Amino acid sequence: MSRHFEHARAGGSRASLYDEITGKIIAELEAGRVPWVQPWGTAAAKAPLAMPKNASTSRQYTGVNILILWGAVIDHGFSGQSWLTFRQALALGGHVRKSERGTTVVYADRFIPDDEKKRAAETGEDAQAIPFLKRFTVFNTDQCDGLPDDIATANPPPLPGMIEPRVETLIKATGIDFRIGGNRAFYRPAEDFVQVPPPAAYFEPINWHRTALHELGHASGHRSRLNRDLSGVYGSKAYALEELIALS
Repeated sequence: MSRHFEHARAGGSRASLYDEITGKIIAELEAGRVPWVQPWGTAAAKAPLAMPKNASTSRQYTGVNILILWGAVIDHGFSGQSWLTFRQALALGGHVRKSERGTTVVYADRFIPDDEKKRAAETGEDAQAIPFLKRFTVFNTDQCDGLPDDIATANPPPLPGMIEPRVETLIKATGIDFRIGGNRAFYRPAEDFVQVPPPAAYFEPINWHRTALHELGHASGHRSRLNRDLSGVYGSKAYALEELIALS
């Protein structure tokens, strides 16, 4: 492979990735959102606007990766700025949860091939470095389970009095894995856990309680409990029936 072709391919890859990132930022701006400014009134606003870092190496991300990862925290409501690759999560004794989608970051550098070093030595010319760009997929620690306590995201507990005591007692009595964090409310049957945003993210406290109990209603249908059909996709009769059950 010629050096010219390698250089052209690397340049094309960089241009494609730059266009992709630029397009995302422009789309956010056109939608009235500034990607690196956190919105108010959502769970995402609770994540500190710190520098994103790798949770395994403690190395901070730099360059455009900062904007990419800030944007991911805001988009998905992650509660922290710590990230891991899939393999790093495994090496730490944890794992990325199934169905979680990662965020693409980039690493740019230059290298001098052995042939170029040899040519430069023979001719006395300076060796020409070839730029390269690599893509990596990283996951927020919110997307992982089983991580050590000093690595795992620690969601701050709700302020005293934000959860009605009887509801809190009911949640604990179910024995269901109930998680508070993020900016989405859902029940995940495959892993049998409920997650809802923190109470502070809701404008009216009653709506947090309604949401929490609704998702617990879905969890009651797990095969280890009432064994309902939870396989319905959005818009199907099975899905509609399950929603009616959870609403009742």
